Amino acid sequence: MRYSTGRLLFHVKVCGVTSAADAGLAAAAGADAVGFNFVPGSPRAISPSAAREAVASLPAGVLAVGVFAGMTADEMLAIATTAGLGAIQLHGHLDETAGVADPPIRCHQLSGVPVIRAIRMTAGSLAPARLWLAAAAAAGRLPEMLIVDAGVPAGTAAGLLGGTGHTVDWNMLAREEALGLPFALAGGLTPGNVAAAVRAAGCEAVDTASGVEAAPGRKDAALVQAFVAAARAALGRGG
Repeated sequence: MRYSTGRLLFHVKVCGVTSAADAGLAAAAGADAVGFNFVPGSPRAISPSAAREAVASLPAGVLAVGVFAGMTADEMLAIATTAGLGAIQLHGHLDETAGVADPPIRCHQLSGVPVIRAIRMTAGSLAPARLWLAAAAAAGRLPEMLIVDAGVPAGTAAGLLGGTGHTVDWNMLAREEALGLPFALAGGLTPGNVAAAVRAAGCEAVDTASGVEAAPGRKDAALVQAFVAAARAALGRGG
């Protein structure tokens, strides 16, 4: 059986959006994806009904991504339908013994919906991510895209898995052998460091949440505009 090698779903994603107003300002700034967090306990969590209102306000061509950790495929698909999501992002632990996890079989169970998998460097290596991806392939489906986020300790609660403001070691990531899938870089990206991150890591896309906030879950318009402009220029997608 042959497995998809994935496709790039977005170039610049603003995540942790909790209102239609913030979704609109991200899209107006030029982001081509907006993320909505459905992880209980996250300071950026949003209800499916509120997300539906925000998604409905997005212009055509802007991808609405739902961020999940530890939910069943049926639960995620129900929320995706209610909110009108265009893709599902698995953000739980890779290791099922480490806490709230998303096992490799989830990609296959989410058939028909584009899947983005958040992975993390553990002890300076992507080895655990490679094992997870191999198991996902064996189960019948790889994700379309990866997001490389900052590492977290085993046992970290689901609501604290993202938006920490911690960065990835960009230079170490650049030395890793390619994973064979398109990837976005996340983890502590701001208007001030995103260009350097893109150059160092050689990534194809970027994702930010805390780096463009006035407060957790509330975006700062000036920071969003500055981030998207800097990211698009660094990625060669200015204009």
